[in-house]
Amino acid sequence: MEKHDFVTIANLTKEKILYMIELAQEFERHPNRELLKGKVVATLFFEPSTRTRLSFETAANRLGARVIGFADPKITSGTKGETLKDTILMVSNYADVIVMRHHIEGAAQYASEVAPIPIVNAGDGAHQHPSQCMLDLYSIYKTQGTLENLNIYLVGDLKYGRTVHSLLMAMRHFNPTFHFVAPKELSMPNEYKLYCKDHGIKFQEHTAFNEKVIADADILYMTRVQKERFSDLMEYERVKNIYILRNDMLASAKENMKILHPLPRVNEIAYDVDTNPHAYYIQQAGNGLFARQAIFCDVLGITLDEVKNDKTIIY
Repeated sequence: MEKHDFVTIANLTKEKILYMIELAQEFERHPNRELLKGKVVATLFFEPSTRTRLSFETAANRLGARVIGFADPKITSGTKGETLKDTILMVSNYADVIVMRHHIEGAAQYASEVAPIPIVNAGDGAHQHPSQCMLDLYSIYKTQGTLENLNIYLVGDLKYGRTVHSLLMAMRHFNPTFHFVAPKELSMPNEYKLYCKDHGIKFQEHTAFNEKVIADADILYMTRVQKERFSDLMEYERVKNIYILRNDMLASAKENMKILHPLPRVNEIAYDVDTNPHAYYIQQAGNGLFARQAIFCDVLGITLDEVKNDKTIIY
């Protein structure tokens, strides 16, 4: 049986993305099932996480699976010198699927090449975060009714922000117009701008961030400046508070516009925005449960038809 991994968003077709959204919709209707009863999910988090780890573990639990793993690499045999390869091979003896977050770019791809069981990438360095991208796509679809022809504004840390890199690649199928709003130090890397040009993705770049600049947005995707990605803390201090979204900046926003954020936030969204009807980042995080249930079923070979005909729903 062919092994299915979920390591990158870059190789997903338009049809596959829409299929995964429909799968997530089914889980939002009925999240509590026993489709994974008897399965074991291993969560290996070599880098800190709150939402991603908890939503993956909740997704597994709500589907009837058992969860093993760790959230602190200091308690693993890695501190004794065990290689990532050996850790993956060892855990593969005990689990049916591995969810892994790692600080090194490409670690998930490497794990998928050595593991005999499916690997799900829960974020690898500044590279990609494909499960976050799936919940972002689901959130955009839910709030806009489509993924087609949208104006998407990406704000803040576009250099190290793996969530925006993944979203950029996933949206290539849907004729978006991207607006990159960032200081020079955190601008979108050239490799992703070349990706846009190669795939016919329209984009504009801005350094200003104000009511006028964001007035045409359908999606305003805020990001935090990630201190942990900086080797020069002086550079971090220069840019950490450069863009802060305040409630009064939303006066000219389009009625359908929604504010997304992969979280955690630091101070890039003021708390007075939370009660604005454009704010959607808390609901966005909630959508992670359904997107990750869809991912589990897909990598374990459970089809949309099987989910629709599932008799294990727990009411």
